[in-house]
Amino acid sequence: MSLPDCTAAGTPLGRVVGVLLVQRNPVVLDYINIPPQFLPPLKSVGFFVALQGEAGIITDSNFGEANPLMEITSHQVKSKIIPLLNKGQIVVVTGFIAENQDGEITTLGRGGSDYTATILASALGANKVFIWTDVDGIMTADPKIVPEARIVPHLSFQEAIESAVFGAKKMHPKALEPAMLSNIPVVIKNVFNPSVSGTLISSESANGRPIKLVNLIKNVALINVRGGGMVGAPGTAAKVFQTVAKDGINILMISQSVSESDISFVIRREELSRARSSLEISLLGTGLVREITNEDDICIISAVGAAIKDTPGIASRLFSALAKENINVRMIAQGSSELNISLVVKEKDGIRAVKSIHKEFALFE
Repeated sequence: MSLPDCTAAGTPLGRVVGVLLVQRNPVVLDYINIPPQFLPPLKSVGFFVALQGEAGIITDSNFGEANPLMEITSHQVKSKIIPLLNKGQIVVVTGFIAENQDGEITTLGRGGSDYTATILASALGANKVFIWTDVDGIMTADPKIVPEARIVPHLSFQEAIESAVFGAKKMHPKALEPAMLSNIPVVIKNVFNPSVSGTLISSESANGRPIKLVNLIKNVALINVRGGGMVGAPGTAAKVFQTVAKDGINILMISQSVSESDISFVIRREELSRARSSLEISLLGTGLVREITNEDDICIISAVGAAIKDTPGIASRLFSALAKENINVRMIAQGSSELNISLVVKEKDGIRAVKSIHKEFALFE
């Protein structure tokens, strides 16, 4: 059963309770910011308040980063919430919290409130998801860096995921997956400025611009692993990445030369010392690796747009824009989807790099 006029709205609210409003008719008020002690009065005036796992979201037992079991979740959510909606009730669901199949409380991890909204929307067949935050939408660049940055009115799911990975609105990519799989549009709006239309995220990309936004990611470090013994040696890259993974360190970017004699990758700066120490212990003296070096004064510039893959010369324009500012590129990475071109430059050049790319592609228009 689908509810074509049902809307779910997610609100990450800090110290107050982050809740989701689910109602049968088009949303009139889909934002609520309430201290926990106000939940009982809400019940007394006709709201149904679902705490912890009462909404029916069932996850695995990966506490702290739980994953929803969508088949059972869809059944449970429908059986619990649809009868309430049919009675005309507005359902208030706390975000972030769920339970496993044994009834133990679990949490959805980073982006959990947004994730709760899209899980519920998918289970209920909602026609739209509103994600309320403190910005007017996803911007073409950080307005603190580029004052003339504007709202991106429309992104595809894949473009939004690329943007989310690199910190636009700090929305976790996994929060978009339930909506993407169910083809439910997501709208990002500003709770403090609700008249602004925000950013619509849907299955289709709009606007023929090859690049829609550019991000700056600071507090990262570059590690270079080099050695002639790496050439033609199967599994060398796996050994490098497994060594880092054992320490629970996430890799943000990877680049390897065709000669196979060096591998470069980017991690969070606070994890640099631990990563380098583990690599030196595991790889130096094995005959594979000659040296391990690092640079801790770098940043990532990420340019995102679905039309990159269909527009010749985008990389050339990027590099030309940076060259005009005398900015040297230390590392380049682009996935096969061609939705994102990521560059590593010195941190002191980061802001100028963002401004130059933003200007080159006229993202202020």
